[in-house]
Amino acid sequence: MTAGELNAAAGGLKGAVPTVTVIMPVRNEEAFIARSLGAVLGQDYEPAAVDVLVVDGMSDDATRYIVRTMAEDAEVPIRLLDNPGRIAPTALNVGLRHARGEVIVRVDGHCEIAPDYVSAGVRHLLQDGVDGVGGPLDTIGDTPTARAIAVAMGHRFGVGGSAFRTAGADAPSRLVDTVAFPIYRRSAIELAGGFDEELVRNQDDEYNYRLRKLGGQILLTGDVRAKYYSRSGFRSLWRQYYQYGVWKVRVLQKHTRQMRPRQFVPLIFVLALLTTLAAATVSPLGRLGFAAVTGTYLVTNLAVALRAHPSGFLRVALAFSILHLSYGTGFLVGLVRFAGRWGDRQGRAPSSVLPPPSST
Repeated sequence: MTAGELNAAAGGLKGAVPTVTVIMPVRNEEAFIARSLGAVLGQDYEPAAVDVLVVDGMSDDATRYIVRTMAEDAEVPIRLLDNPGRIAPTALNVGLRHARGEVIVRVDGHCEIAPDYVSAGVRHLLQDGVDGVGGPLDTIGDTPTARAIAVAMGHRFGVGGSAFRTAGADAPSRLVDTVAFPIYRRSAIELAGGFDEELVRNQDDEYNYRLRKLGGQILLTGDVRAKYYSRSGFRSLWRQYYQYGVWKVRVLQKHTRQMRPRQFVPLIFVLALLTTLAAATVSPLGRLGFAAVTGTYLVTNLAVALRAHPSGFLRVALAFSILHLSYGTGFLVGLVRFAGRWGDRQGRAPSSVLPPPSST
């Protein structure tokens, strides 16, 4: 993006080319970090206006070595920071404490942003007056299993109405609840404060809800493009979505209105399975109910998977099942785990994390 293009879109941010800090929370990403960080370094934005903070959760693989090696020849300054907390929200808060940019961009180690990701995002911040912006994810996989998982994670049957996962690049721009890999105005983060360090998962949903509650707006637009590399195996997919389910309960306890009806569907499905299974052990009617629930689900699952990915529909069907069962099971476990905390709305989010603008 040129200075002339930014000046033509003038408003809200300082200077001809707003400065940008990219924060990358990572841990044990040796398989992906070169692609992810390389995409950040390959942006068409003015290099002198960008700095990159890689916040590492004490990786015990080659992640740190790869980052240091890439930093030696990079045109854009890269700083490697430690994240002793080892989870995403603590990493993001470490990054924010060192961020100098007027625009803050989050990029994860499992994604690859388009060359114009930053420039397109800054353009929308300037032109549309929003506080945060992101785009639809193009979820991809490198193996047959990973590709099946990618199909499931990008399908409405798999993840419901999650806009940034299911919308195509040609979808019209619209205001949404949350986005992946957001591009924020610094002023929005100054308003919302830091990320909630209690939330191992779902911290981005909680943060964007908190920002919107304060009057902020988040835009989803098709020209802010990124690839997300899906989990490579079904076990890691189960663990990921199980954790989403568990920690969604704490988000619900903190912000009841943040929840959407679709987010309760996996829990209802798991409860229906458990209830009818228990009933099946004592009555013929219970066995009929269990057969009806499982049969209806299996037929629907296989039909959707066949239409979505004919050559690998069995893997896709399994991925769908894992998404639904792991999230629903996690949610149920979360209800038990956090049963005594319904009156506890206290968050662990620093009220101020950004350094003073005049700091050096």
